[in-house]
Amino acid sequence: MAINLYDSAYALETAIRQSDEYRKLKEAYHAVTTDSEAKQMFDQFRQIQLNLQQKQMMGQDISDQEVQEAQATVGMVQQNAKISQLMEAEQRMSMIISELNQVIMKPLEELYKQI
Repeated sequence: MAINLYDSAYALETAIRQSDEYRKLKEAYHAVTTDSEAKQMFDQFRQIQLNLQQKQMMGQDISDQEVQEAQATVGMVQQNAKISQLMEAEQRMSMIISELNQVIMKPLEELYKQI
C-alpha cells in the first residue's frame, strides 16, 4: 500500500497546531499584538532583522551604525516581558521544527551514507 506523504504532512501540521508549544507561541504573539507599545517595538525589531538579513543575502556590508541600531533595539526589546516571552516561545518552536526536519531528512541521510 502506497503512503501519501502529503497526508502525513497535513497530519503533522495538525499536530503542530495542537501542541502546547504552538499554543504558547500563539498566546505570546497575541499578548504582543494587543499591546500597542510592545507591537510597535516588535515590528521595529522585525524590520531591522529583515533588513540585515536581506543585506547579508545580497552580500552587502552592514555598517557599524546598523549594528549599533540593531543592538540597541534588541536591548530595548528584551526589556519588554511580553516580547521576551514571545521570543522564547518562537525559539522553542524553532527548535521543534529543526528536530522534526532532522527526522524527516533521516531516510535521505541514511541512503547517501550507503554510497
